[in-house]
Amino acid sequence: MLHTRLCDIIGIKHPIMQGGMGPYKTESLAIAVANAGALGIISSIGMAATMLPEAAPVDAIRLFGSDPPPVILQKSIEAVTRGTRTSGGVFGVNIPVASEFILASEMFVKQTIESCQSDSDTERSLRVIVTSAGNPKPWSLLKKEGFIWAHVVPSVYHAKKAEQAGADIIVASGHEGGAHVSWEPVHSMVLVPAVCKAVKTPVVGAGGFCDGASLAAALCLGAVGIQMGTRLIATQESDFEPMWKQAIIEREERRTLVGRGLFGPMRFLRNTRAEDIVRRTLEDIPDFFLGEPLDSNEEILELERLGFDDLIDAKEETALMFGGEVVGRIDDLPTTYDLIQRIISEASATLKTIPQNTLRD
Repeated sequence: MLHTRLCDIIGIKHPIMQGGMGPYKTESLAIAVANAGALGIISSIGMAATMLPEAAPVDAIRLFGSDPPPVILQKSIEAVTRGTRTSGGVFGVNIPVASEFILASEMFVKQTIESCQSDSDTERSLRVIVTSAGNPKPWSLLKKEGFIWAHVVPSVYHAKKAEQAGADIIVASGHEGGAHVSWEPVHSMVLVPAVCKAVKTPVVGAGGFCDGASLAAALCLGAVGIQMGTRLIATQESDFEPMWKQAIIEREERRTLVGRGLFGPMRFLRNTRAEDIVRRTLEDIPDFFLGEPLDSNEEILELERLGFDDLIDAKEETALMFGGEVVGRIDDLPTTYDLIQRIISEASATLKTIPQNTLRD
């Protein structure tokens, strides 16, 4: 047993959060994580693609059917509620709040509130909303609705803004993480302890965490737990393609790239599609760093769309797949339960041996 303040705040057994990962709903993964005693997360970002039939970066109809976004989210919440009823597992919803996503953000927050109000089982188990990729200030309303509110940040500056806004948990996400990252390459070994020192709000480390050693390291750096994304893709229950899972297992730590995404930089597993996106991204430097409008946005969007289509069609070299540098430390495909039990066991053992291994008279 490894019990931290995060466990008390959320009501989970283990101090581990699942990251919100598109383009999928991650229903199956959220159920498996919650049933294993950690915090499962439904990802909403891909659901919003149905609002943009012409410009969507992913073929939403192929992934989600023809339902409008609130109905897609409602059905996901209902499915995870059913899947966690017996275990009493806890889950949440990840809602990006970037300016480009704001209409969808408001829609998904409203639907999450309504889902909890209309079902007592959902109200019991859906306890957390995680916001990311935008200004936290408007979202303090989540606390008034009874949710535990976590906000993801890439810097000390943004952590302080989240604390001022009233976030219950701050997720400090280092540059080595998969998918959405900051342009400034501040990695977890620097970011996590810096954020822990700068704020009084409990901090969860994200980016590069995948096992007991890295969980123990996060706790030693001052965090109350970890958030994992890439590691949880490579599990038996995750909603991701076998091709994607295998790519994570086979890649080493240098086989990822950062390039322009729909609303900000993203880290991809390296293949020809990712290289095309990075090549087009580099053509716009220094505009990225000057904050200038980008002429390539349409082209980047088209490359993303093609990459997600090829993902669904299992074309490995041209499919677009997210993943963090931690792929170099992942080499198996366990069940989610076995993975979380292993992480907790390893972290507990590591923390017990630190004094005898490192301290000398």
